[in-house]
Amino acid sequence: MTVSLESYVKGLPKAELHVHIEGTLEPDLMFELAKRNSVEIPYSTVDDVAAAYSFVDLQSFLDIYYEAASVLVTEQDFYDLMAAYLRRAAADGVRRAEIFFDPQTHTGRGVGYDIFMPGFLRAIDDLEGEVGISAGLILCYLRHLSGEAACETFREASAYHHRLLGVGLDSSEVPNPPQLFADAFELARVAGLRAVAHAGEEGPPAYVTAALDHLGVERIDHGVRSEEDEVLVGRLVESEVPLTMCPLSNLALGVLDRLQDHNLKRLMDRGVKVTVNSDDPAYFGGYIADNYVAVAEALDLSRSDLAQLARHSLEATFASWEDRAGWISELDVYVAGHA
Repeated sequence: MTVSLESYVKGLPKAELHVHIEGTLEPDLMFELAKRNSVEIPYSTVDDVAAAYSFVDLQSFLDIYYEAASVLVTEQDFYDLMAAYLRRAAADGVRRAEIFFDPQTHTGRGVGYDIFMPGFLRAIDDLEGEVGISAGLILCYLRHLSGEAACETFREASAYHHRLLGVGLDSSEVPNPPQLFADAFELARVAGLRAVAHAGEEGPPAYVTAALDHLGVERIDHGVRSEEDEVLVGRLVESEVPLTMCPLSNLALGVLDRLQDHNLKRLMDRGVKVTVNSDDPAYFGGYIADNYVAVAEALDLSRSDLAQLARHSLEATFASWEDRAGWISELDVYVAGHA
């Protein structure tokens, strides 16, 4: 019996490589935490929140995103946020999640590493046992702040470097080119951490090239505009640098007008290692399975295409070779059973 597209997608063993934990803050949890911590928020109902989630560009989203983070105050708040995401991701077939977090969003309002890191890490440890999901953290520098501030942020995290997978770069892409953060990425490299960066979402293809050349990144987050540079596309194919694409995010933020116009399939057909992810799912209307389904319907992807996207995601993780091989074997069994 042929299963539905949604059921097939949720059953695919996959990895999520581009999700901001602060962007998984659902309205009901936001209200719960605001009440718990006596924090005033400018919303009275879930409908008010939904009305506010009407974005015209990246900056209009970020303004609300940082405001909503104000309800995260205690270690338990960060635990609850991470645990809720991991349960949801596991239900969508995620075997491995490599999760962005923005320390400067919290330290800038007086909430330190000694609060949010124990909350995140305790949830990761608990949920691995509860739902069997493997997860790790990627510390992201806020690029609307300075390169010097990024270096200081990394130093402040020294007690937790051993629990980090790597560092990333997010927030307002324009006009903040990757090379401004070369020193902060070098600090992480010396510490033995991996590197990723947002590039080519609103910024030009040159930002993707700069992230590769100046930051030494191993994955490009978004990379939608890479297609505008033929030399860059060839480089991505040859080097097998993955793109962690987020279709529903691109639609919500006006990167494209219609999902049918997304270049994910074109890049995939050219040999780019494309992956599908959710970005900030509480804000953009869909978790990872929703993104798979939406892009499958918009671009007429076959089930073989979807399996290939899942394979790319598992191959692109920073997990051990042994873990990756196990998940890929599981994927192969699943695909064979649904041929």
